[in-house]
Amino acid sequence: MKCKQEYIPQVKVTTTGLLVVEGFINSGPGPTTIRLSRSSDLENVTLKPEFSAQVNVEGEDGSNFPLFENGNGEYSNSQLTLFNGIQYRLHITTANGKDYVSDYSPVQHTPVIDSISWQIENEGVQIYVNTHDDQNGAKYYRWTYSETWEFHSAFSSNLDYVRDPVTNNAIDLTTRADPDAIYKCWKTQQSTNIMLGSSEKLTQNRIFNPIRYIEPLGEEISVRYYIELTQYALSHDAYLFYQRIKKNTEQIGTLFDPQPSELSTNLHCLSGPAEQVIGFVEVADQQQAHIFISNDQVKPWLTPSACGTIVARNNDTTLLAIGSAYMPVAPLSYVGRRIDKFTAAPNECVDCTLRGSNIKPAFWP
Repeated sequence: MKCKQEYIPQVKVTTTGLLVVEGFINSGPGPTTIRLSRSSDLENVTLKPEFSAQVNVEGEDGSNFPLFENGNGEYSNSQLTLFNGIQYRLHITTANGKDYVSDYSPVQHTPVIDSISWQIENEGVQIYVNTHDDQNGAKYYRWTYSETWEFHSAFSSNLDYVRDPVTNNAIDLTTRADPDAIYKCWKTQQSTNIMLGSSEKLTQNRIFNPIRYIEPLGEEISVRYYIELTQYALSHDAYLFYQRIKKNTEQIGTLFDPQPSELSTNLHCLSGPAEQVIGFVEVADQQQAHIFISNDQVKPWLTPSACGTIVARNNDTTLLAIGSAYMPVAPLSYVGRRIDKFTAAPNECVDCTLRGSNIKPAFWP
């Protein structure tokens, strides 16, 4: 008898296909990027980008700045020239001719990030952001980050297969020209959870907020880890919007989680005022800071591996059997100049490019 069984509720979906607007109007240095997509039902997790839209930033003074389509629902302008004292909004015209606008928003200034700090907690690494605003202009914050880490394969291989040009089957072994090409890699990913902070109820306008927790012995710090943090100031209304989004998308699944609530947006459909739009677009500059954390700083930190090797023979039968799932690692014995026996390991244990890129980032030390 099962203690748990899957329950699939019979939900009547009536709100699919809503326009979803993500991003902000950047009043400082750097690009403004807006992502457009369409909402879908609970069972469909495929992103539905909105293509061929016209996207503009409009000022109350009549100024207009177009955003250009980059593909996959992304629209951007490398640099906007916006002025204090003037309010701006986003204007979207979709391919089907519908017009959507955000409320006009004043330019908000984001305090600088004082520092990014980290400490060992529960044998993992907890990363924090530190910021303050002596002018008390910003009390609500949102953060996003991009992280990159260097990692190495479990085994360094100085061997490679010689493959049949027609069948692609392994038929012999040869020396690998550059073992590091599949041994040393980097992986980059963007934050996906919503990170918010507020000093509204504090006696001082200072923020010390957790940003990212790296699990004990995680691969991220197996060699060297980098995080670039971006900070945005929010209005109180935007802060409440992201709070509800966080509750509706991240804090669900148990009896004690908050119930989903309706989102109050500052986006409207001019072509049909009753149509809902998901998103909250404001004008603000952004502040960024970054740090590196190396494996030497967190020792002992040895990422466990389930990888092992097998011993194989360099003959047609063996190579055909293992050539698609295993990669050669090192020679064990020779017959004349030809390798006779060698060690091999699963592909993912030898070729790091299956999980990352072997192109070193420009900012990497």
